[in-house]
Amino acid sequence: MSEFISENLGVNSQGHLTIGGADTVALAKEYGTPLYVMDEQKIRDTLRRFHESLDRFYHGRSLVCYASKAFSCKEMCRIVASEGDGLDVVSAGELYTAIKAGFPMEKVGYHGNNKTTEELRMAVENGVGHIVVDNLPELRRLEAVAEELGKVPDIMLRIKPGIDAHTHQFIMTGQIDSKFGFALETGEAFEAVKEALSCGRVKLSGIHCHIGSQIFGIDPFEAAAGVMLDFAAKVKKELGYEIPGLNLGGGFGIKYLNTDDPQPFENYIERVAKVVKAKCEEHGLTEPFIYIEPGRAVAAPAGLTLYTVGARKEIPGIRTYVSVDGGMGDNPRYILYQSEYEVVSAERPLEERTEKVTVAGRCCESGDLIGENMPIQHVDSGDIIAVLATGAYNYSMSSNYNRVGKPAVVFVNNGEARIAVKRETLDDVIRNDV
Repeated sequence: MSEFISENLGVNSQGHLTIGGADTVALAKEYGTPLYVMDEQKIRDTLRRFHESLDRFYHGRSLVCYASKAFSCKEMCRIVASEGDGLDVVSAGELYTAIKAGFPMEKVGYHGNNKTTEELRMAVENGVGHIVVDNLPELRRLEAVAEELGKVPDIMLRIKPGIDAHTHQFIMTGQIDSKFGFALETGEAFEAVKEALSCGRVKLSGIHCHIGSQIFGIDPFEAAAGVMLDFAAKVKKELGYEIPGLNLGGGFGIKYLNTDDPQPFENYIERVAKVVKAKCEEHGLTEPFIYIEPGRAVAAPAGLTLYTVGARKEIPGIRTYVSVDGGMGDNPRYILYQSEYEVVSAERPLEERTEKVTVAGRCCESGDLIGENMPIQHVDSGDIIAVLATGAYNYSMSSNYNRVGKPAVVFVNNGEARIAVKRETLDDVIRNDV
């Protein structure tokens, strides 16, 4: 419906908010709150939009790799695998989740700026499709691990293309002052290519860049593609090696607020494809195999969080606090990035949002907020509220601060719900204590 930021949200005959056809009030009653709800069909539809666009503009020489850091669990891995897409993992935990879900390892890319030797060994032993090497010490440790195991893993080198993506400073990753990757401006990236090509136990199969997250403009992606292909041309000209793969990362912006106006994903793909084609013609390069890594764009619009209102505290002339049974423990994005969300009453989502409130969490921390000055219908103790577009970087960044257990996650599909991640119990919280 037009009142909501995503077409998978609606209102049923009882006037309740629905997601994927499921009544959110009924879900809160059955599974408790806080509760993460993920719409399976929305996930599948978004993945299909991406890989159908890549097939159209890159003629099938491409792979969508869902960035599991956005939201990872075995059920998510199974859905991505069933769509024929790839997976980007950044830790042993994410890789182990994929293994246990039966994900095809040849479609996995292993990222991270400081992988341990044990993680590199795990990636090589399990035959991941490629390892994205971030720095020279890592390259040398990987070479040693590969020698020890008698393997020759494919690698990509993560390159900083020097692009300002006009996003939050903490999620800008393509500029020279970043903990990620090899810099172009200093010659570091070129030296890394030379060393990688001299290694006998790794195969350089691509170069990778990621310029940031929640980017609305297309220009930065076009610029990054151009810079990367100029670099590939330099490598071919001076080293005689044509790099076969180009990973353009992710960072596609999504709609968190009604005022947000992101570009359709297809527009990104089409315009960047034109840059790739033109640069390859300019430099006499074979068009590379293209990878993209959408995470937020796949998971965020597919999810929402349900909370139960506890206290309502009105401070005349100052603000109204609405406290809920979750907070920074299950969604730290406001305290980290001042991220904004839409929030509605799950019971009365179409009523006029007559108040602006600060939605406060339950932790003993003044900064534990979901948001400030959030328009919402009048809500009181016991009401259910829904925070929208929380499918990415919310549950995946959750913690046990104050020894509060993590919420459950349910997936819905055409009105039917199933548990994907169980709610943590008190025994789960103390499980590793000795």
